[in-house]
Amino acid sequence: MSESEHGQPSSRKHPPVQLSWLIEPQELSLPAYHSELASGMDVQAALTTPLSIPAGGIALIPTGFAVALAPGYELQVRPRSGLAIKHGVTVVNAPGTIDADYRGEVKIGLINLGEIAYTVNRGDRVAQLVLAAVCQAQIQVVDSLPSSQRQDGGFGHTGV
Repeated sequence: MSESEHGQPSSRKHPPVQLSWLIEPQELSLPAYHSELASGMDVQAALTTPLSIPAGGIALIPTGFAVALAPGYELQVRPRSGLAIKHGVTVVNAPGTIDADYRGEVKIGLINLGEIAYTVNRGDRVAQLVLAAVCQAQIQVVDSLPSSQRQDGGFGHTGV
């Protein structure tokens, strides 16, 4: 197997992600990677008018597209670091999940943790989507669990 200049296998598998516009996109772009090794695709707001999110407020931002994923995959909706650090605006349920069988419009739940209102405009990059493999658990009900060194030690138990 040959490798690219960054040491990544050049024949790395790329599962299909089908995207379909639900609106007339005009100047909007579908989610896209903005560098060769980016893990997240930036997502733009498909608002028709600017939307102000007050400090402490939550808003659902339309993207104008739907998606179909291969079985065994999800899209994780993650915050954009610049938006979070500079303005305190992040994904409210980070990471959000778009399941492989969902076909509705992708919408981004944002929360403004900043101290002042934040305005989202059409075309603003509001989140990123990361394709991730998933597996479903086989639930087993048992009478007792096997012991472990940690046992029931919880929050802060490991000293961190």
